[in-house]
Amino acid sequence: MLVFCISAIEKVRNLPTKDLANLGLIVLILIVAIFIIKQAAKMNRFVLGMIILVTMMVICFTWVYQRNEPKMLTPLIDGIAPFFPHK
Repeated sequence: MLVFCISAIEKVRNLPTKDLANLGLIVLILIVAIFIIKQAAKMNRFVLGMIILVTMMVICFTWVYQRNEPKMLTPLIDGIAPFFPHK
């Protein structure tokens, strides 16, 4: 087992620092997401629904204004965009 551990440590040392930073960021985001989900499970469902609705509205309006939506949602945003302000 010690051989496998040393081998894994050597592989991690050979990774570029950018990849390690991205991996650390992903782990941090996962931990924060789990914490938020656990806290949201204790919350009133109406309040949680309103928070989700407002968050999704802000994201949608940002996509319409900036036109930086994911490519798979471009047809949907193209239909909505004429009704809202844009750059």
